[in-house]
Amino acid sequence: MIRERARVAVVGDFDPANRTHRFTNAALEHVGLRFEWVPTDAPVDWNQVLAAYDGLWISPASPYRSMAGALTAIRYARERGVPLVGT
Repeated sequence: MIRERARVAVVGDFDPANRTHRFTNAALEHVGLRFEWVPTDAPVDWNQVLAAYDGLWISPASPYRSMAGALTAIRYARERGVPLVGT
């Protein structure tokens, strides 16, 4: 049986100049996860956006543009039992 790779939302505000953000991408690629960065200040329906992912990673090395957005993602994961990594 072929199983799809897990899909992870990296919640944070990606900055290509930030080494930690680049290393986060490298680590997730290394373990074979599919991932996308979800900006904290995106004017989105968080429930709809995050439902598309198997887990969430709250990005390291951020001052977040929207702390409320980051906390909403954490609350979403906790209330629904979605795997969550916070660094």
